[in-house]
Amino acid sequence: MIGAPLERVDGRAKVTGEARYAYEEPLADVAYGVIVTSTIAVGRIASIDTMGAHALRGVLAVLTHMNAPQVREDPPGDRKLRLLQDDRVLYDRQPVALVVAETFEAATDGANRVRVTYAADPPATTMASPGALEYKPATANRNPPDTTRGAFDGAFAGAPIQLDHTYVTPTEFHNAMEPHATLATWEGNRLTIYDGAQGVFARRKTIASVFGLPESDVRVIAKFVGGGFGSKGATNAHTALAAMGSRVVGRPVKVVLTRPQMFGGCGFRARTEQRIRIGADRSGRLLALGHDVRSQGSRFDDFIENAAVISRMLYAVPNQTTSHRGVRYDVATPTYMRAPGESSGSFALESAMDELAYASGVDPLELRLRNYAETDLDAGKPFSAKSLRQCYAQGAERFGWSRRTPQVRAARTPEGLLIGYGMATSTYPANRSTAAATATVHADGSAYVVSGGCDIGTGAYTVFTQIAAEALGIDVANVRFDLGDTLMPEAPDAGGSQLTASVSNAVHLAGIAVRDKIARVALADVASPMHGRRLDELVFANGRVSLRSNPGVGETYAAILQRAGLPMMSGHGESVADRSKKGPYSTHSFGAHFAEVHVDPDFGTVRLARMVSAFAAGRIVNARTARSQYMGGVIWGVSMALHEEGRIDERTGRYMNASLENYLVPVNADIPEIDIILVDERDAHVNPLGIKGIGEIGNVGSAAAVANAVYHATGIRVRELPITPEKLLEV
Repeated sequence: MIGAPLERVDGRAKVTGEARYAYEEPLADVAYGVIVTSTIAVGRIASIDTMGAHALRGVLAVLTHMNAPQVREDPPGDRKLRLLQDDRVLYDRQPVALVVAETFEAATDGANRVRVTYAADPPATTMASPGALEYKPATANRNPPDTTRGAFDGAFAGAPIQLDHTYVTPTEFHNAMEPHATLATWEGNRLTIYDGAQGVFARRKTIASVFGLPESDVRVIAKFVGGGFGSKGATNAHTALAAMGSRVVGRPVKVVLTRPQMFGGCGFRARTEQRIRIGADRSGRLLALGHDVRSQGSRFDDFIENAAVISRMLYAVPNQTTSHRGVRYDVATPTYMRAPGESSGSFALESAMDELAYASGVDPLELRLRNYAETDLDAGKPFSAKSLRQCYAQGAERFGWSRRTPQVRAARTPEGLLIGYGMATSTYPANRSTAAATATVHADGSAYVVSGGCDIGTGAYTVFTQIAAEALGIDVANVRFDLGDTLMPEAPDAGGSQLTASVSNAVHLAGIAVRDKIARVALADVASPMHGRRLDELVFANGRVSLRSNPGVGETYAAILQRAGLPMMSGHGESVADRSKKGPYSTHSFGAHFAEVHVDPDFGTVRLARMVSAFAAGRIVNARTARSQYMGGVIWGVSMALHEEGRIDERTGRYMNASLENYLVPVNADIPEIDIILVDERDAHVNPLGIKGIGEIGNVGSAAAVANAVYHATGIRVRELPITPEKLLEV
C-alpha cells in the first residue's frame, strides 16, 4: 500500500459534514464566547464599560482585566499570551474582554456594546521607527543565530564579481479555511478542550501550565483541523480564554475568531530585511556568501525568522557568514508559517543567485550546478540522500528550459505580453520526532490503529491507514486509523514537516508487533497448520498468515484469535528520534521550480502562465496526497511573490487590510497549470521507512522562481515582495 494513490479515507466524512471540527462538537448546555479586541497598538486601558453588555438578555459574563481569573501568561516552551491579566495593550487586536452568552448572537451583540477608552502611546510600526530595538537572539528557531566559515571578508573583497543587495519579505498572515476555534468544558478540576490544534500534546502542556493543572487533568481533542500552516501550532489566547470563560460560567464555552481577529495575536510570518553579499569568480563559482537577516518581532516575546539557515548548506561556498537579528516594535509576536525561515530566505538567496547568473553570463541552472554542494558544509556531514541533480534535470526537461533565451525582454506572446522564464532551488530539513502508536486486531479480522498526531488537512488519516495496512498485512478497507486525542499514544505536532516521518515508523512497528503476536499464537496452537514452525518462515497478507514456502498453508487472523478465545490482540510501537542533529548524516529534501510569467508592458500586471516543480523527498507514502501537498506549497510561493502583504498604518500601528476582502491571496484565475514531478529517491539513513516530510518544501523557492521570471521578462529586478504593478511601471 505504501506509495499507492489512495483516495482520502476521510474524504466522504468531510464532504458530507460527518467530520466534526472543534467548534461543532455537540456538547449539551453550550455557551458562546466572543472576544473584544483592542483598537490601538500600544498603550493602556483607561476605562472599560461593560454595563451595556450586562444589560442584554442572555449574557452570562463579561470578563476583563478587572475580574478575570488569575492565570499564567508565559507558559514554558510556548508563546507568551495576553489573557486579560492587566490593563496594558501591546499590539493591535489584543484581547481586552470576553463576553459569554447563551447564544452566539447575544455574545456578539454584547461584545459590540463593551466600551473601552484607551490611553494610547505613539507606536513604533516599522524597523526604522524611533523606539524600535534591534537585538541578537539566543537562537534562530533552534539554530545558532550567527555562523562563520572560512574568511568571508577577504574572499569577498578580492572576488572579481561582487553583489551586495537587500531583499525584503513582508508581514504575511495565515488564513486557514477553518478559523481558530475552541470548545472548552470543565468537570471539577479536569478540563477538556476541543481545539483546532496542530498538536494536542503540546497544547495540553501549555494549557495545564496556564491554569496551574497537572497535565493528567487536561485532555485535548483535535479530530479534524481545517488547515493550520503554523498558526495553530503555538497556543493562542482564544484557547485559554474559552477555558477561562467555561470555568467562570460553569458550562462548556465555544470561542471562534472572526477573520479580522485572525490578524491579531495568532501570529504571522515576520517581515524580513535580508542583506545578501556574494563574491564569485568570473565563471560564477561562489567564493564568499554573506546572509544577514533582520526579523520583525514583538516587544514582549521572542521569535526569529531563521531566513539565513538555507544559505548555510545549499551551495558549496568556502567562505561564509550569516547572522540573525530581531527588531522589537509594537506588533504581536510572529510565529511559524509554512516553511518558516527557508521560505523567506530562499527568496533572498535564490534571487541573488539569479543576479549572479546575469552578472557572470552563466545560465541560472548551470550556475547552480557549478555550485552544487555534495555535502553539507555547515554541518560537516554527508547528506543522507540528495537527488537535487535529478530534480534539476527532470524539471528542466519537462518545462523546456533549454528554449529559454538568456536576454531579458526578448520574447512576447502574440498579444504582446512579455514572457519570462525563471527557476530556483528548494530544500527543507527532513525533521523527525519520537512518536508512538498502538495497533489492535479484532477477532473479526478488522484493525484499529491509533496515535495522537493531528491531521491538519494534509491527509494524515489516509497515509497512516496505508502504513498500518501494509505492516499488518490487512486490506486497507478493514483498517481504521484514529488520531487527535491526548488519551492516545503520544505523537509530535503536525509542523516542521515531521508528522508523517515520525508517526509512520511508529505505526509500522505497532503493526508488526501485533501481527507477530498473532503468529506466535498460531505457532503454539496444535490446531493451527503452522504449529511448530518458526516466525521467520511466515508471511502476512490479506489478513492471513501463511508459510513463505507454501502460501496455501495458512489461516486468517480472525480464525487464530477466535480459536484462542481472544476478542482482540494489541501491539505497541515507538519510533525514537534524536532532534539534536547529532547523527552522522544531514537530512534534507530537495527540489527545483521552473516558472513562466507573462507581464503586461502597459499596466505592469503579472500572470503566472505555468510552473513545473520537481521534488525528491524520500519514499512517497501516497502519490495523490503528495502531489496535493506539493501543489499547495507552490501556490503559497506564488502568493508570496505576487499577492500577500500585511499593510500597517504607520500612524496607528493597525493592520489596514485585516480581511480576505483586502488581504490578497490567489484565486483560481491566478493559478494555471502546476506540473508536479515526484522524483524517485531511496534514503536508507533518514529513518527506517525512508520517509521525509513534504508539507513545506513546495513553498521554498517558488516565490524566487516567479520573481526571477519577472526579471527575465522585464529587466526589472524587484527585491521587495510582493511584485505589484506599480513596481513594474517603468516597463
